[in-house]
Amino acid sequence: MKNKIRWGIIGCGAVTEIKSGPPYQNTNGFELVAVMRRDAKKAEDYAKRHNVAKFYTNAEDLILDKEVDAIYIATPPDTHKFYGLKVAAAGKACCIEKPMAPSYKDSLAIYNAFKNKNIPLFIAYYRRSLPRFLKVKEWIDSNQIGDIRHIRWFLSKTPSDIDMSGVYNWRTDAIIAPGGYFDDLASHGLDLFSFLLGDFKEVKGVAINQQKLYSAKDAITASWVHESGVTGEGSWNFGSFSREDKVEIIGSKGKIVFSVFKEEEIQLTTAQETEKLFIENPKHVQEFHVKNIQKHLLENKEHPSLGNTGLHCSWVMDKILGNI
Repeated sequence: MKNKIRWGIIGCGAVTEIKSGPPYQNTNGFELVAVMRRDAKKAEDYAKRHNVAKFYTNAEDLILDKEVDAIYIATPPDTHKFYGLKVAAAGKACCIEKPMAPSYKDSLAIYNAFKNKNIPLFIAYYRRSLPRFLKVKEWIDSNQIGDIRHIRWFLSKTPSDIDMSGVYNWRTDAIIAPGGYFDDLASHGLDLFSFLLGDFKEVKGVAINQQKLYSAKDAITASWVHESGVTGEGSWNFGSFSREDKVEIIGSKGKIVFSVFKEEEIQLTTAQETEKLFIENPKHVQEFHVKNIQKHLLENKEHPSLGNTGLHCSWVMDKILGNI
């Protein structure tokens, strides 16, 4: 790769305003030179506000731009395969928002397209790069709670006003996101668990639609076992009376408790003591994820979230939803 990599973004929507877009401008060795959105006024507005030189309304024009070296796909997941294959065909490095695609089949097609050309592919599971979760991994790897026995996660939320109104929301459209909010939210945690505890070996799940508010699933439970022998369980309900988000990793000598989404203390408990740490996330939450992309492309240091890890998470998701 070059000493400086020029990036383009396909889909400069809300997620790219603060969470992910600025790091592609602020990271040493990176430059954001072009953005694309189908709405010309919104694309131009984004480009002006973020000091980006060029904007497009057609993704292929951005992909084929000779002044764009790498591309970040930040569109809804049903278009990830369509755009991803075009980026691979153009021979450019790529980062795709999570989940990698709505299905394992589509994720595999994306993965193979980049693998066959030996082109770098990253998936935006940025929690693998966040300091608070790296501390959890440090506790695990340093045997702070002994041998890991089990992990469990419960996530729930109340129906939103949009859910109740029936107004269209792509996040709960079964064609785009078969698992609804599960696809959008649970993928973050399940991928994180692979990072912390190793790949999943066996996965089973039940997914139903309890509320009938939209076409996607809204109540999912799962059980699994990691390659290491660690067992796991998860429950995700999007029609509950309150929002909860709690993960417990239980070991032979203690346990670790944390939230996947809430920015709150992580907790280590042993027979001797309980330690609580608050580690603040950066303003641009994908900052460390993007910096790790820079290290991968320019310093030959492997990124923690690549095409193969994103593909594995897609397999886990489809197993839970009963699609494979």
